[in-house]
Amino acid sequence: MSNLYFWFFALLGAMLPYWSLYLEDRGFSYLQIAALMATIQLTKIVAPNVWGWLGDRTGQRVRLVRLGSVVGAICFTGVFLEPGFYGLMLVMLAFTFFWNAILPLYEVITLQGLGKDRARYGRVRLWGSVGFIASVALVGLILEYLPLEWLPAILMPLFFGIAVAAFCVPSRQGQIRPQTEPGGLRAIVMQSTVLAFFAMNFLLQVSHGAYYTFFSIHLESLGYDKFSVGLLWSLGVAAEIVLFIVMHRVFRRYSARTIAIGALVLTGLRWMLIAEYSADVPILVFAQLLHAASYGALHAVSVNYIHSYFGHQHHGQGQALYSGLTYGAGGAVGAWLSGLLVEWQGTALAFWGSAVAIGMALMIAAIWLRSPPEYADAH
Repeated sequence: MSNLYFWFFALLGAMLPYWSLYLEDRGFSYLQIAALMATIQLTKIVAPNVWGWLGDRTGQRVRLVRLGSVVGAICFTGVFLEPGFYGLMLVMLAFTFFWNAILPLYEVITLQGLGKDRARYGRVRLWGSVGFIASVALVGLILEYLPLEWLPAILMPLFFGIAVAAFCVPSRQGQIRPQTEPGGLRAIVMQSTVLAFFAMNFLLQVSHGAYYTFFSIHLESLGYDKFSVGLLWSLGVAAEIVLFIVMHRVFRRYSARTIAIGALVLTGLRWMLIAEYSADVPILVFAQLLHAASYGALHAVSVNYIHSYFGHQHHGQGQALYSGLTYGAGGAVGAWLSGLLVEWQGTALAFWGSAVAIGMALMIAAIWLRSPPEYADAH
């Protein structure tokens, strides 16, 4: 069950910290880099909803995961043609449409496989973090000796690993959502807590736009080499792993709402520290450790909100909405806005913009967010 998480996030670890550097090396402007990085998020608006709907209707989620892994890899090979800006955007739109189908579908497969033992989710998911760390450190080391133009070739074995892992998943029939449930999904989404949940996560991902698009460029401008950049990315994910291991204990002690608000406060602190103190290594290390809050804690909370409010009947579409509206729309808006801020005033201002977005998310959570039913009485 954890094998696919490992390879999926290994690819993400090889791409996310270094793709913006690759694009910069190819001569694209900051606004073009922001637009191309936003493309990765844009397809999350459409793709997970399409694939989630298919998964709910057919129950063939494993087959859809396999399709996404193979066709996504084939589409990515268009990068080797070295297209211009619009050509590269088309290649990235094509490959991410299939690639972004994999994780939301597999999250449903995993949670349904765990059944009532959902507290084990963190321990399964942490292997994705292990894959990310191993990949980001190894690729950073390789790029100290090879030019950035080799990055697409370095990524291909990881695409192969995803495909092999997908075909190792047992091909069992998943649950099928009944055809006639008028207004069921709409009734869930229109609850005030669910609306607040999506708004909070949208702004959370807007705040991550500067991090995922310009953090590596920000560090290189301060004199960090690629291996150091890779280690700093890895440090954040290592903190995330530790949190996933103990997350079930955190859930037993605190309500989901309390965890979310605390994590948002720490996320805002993280962006301010990166904006102002990235040249100070101890402070930057501390800021990266806060990735445990800004991604780990908030993702674990979100998975439980989706499972609690959308249930088995709408789980696939709930997961797709979460991926599309937050990681997709929020991530794309964040990447684009950060590109404008970097073009205007530099990378530090982009991270201050991230802190502002988190402030808005915190206000929404404090006023409207409530814990899902099974956590409502937690203390």
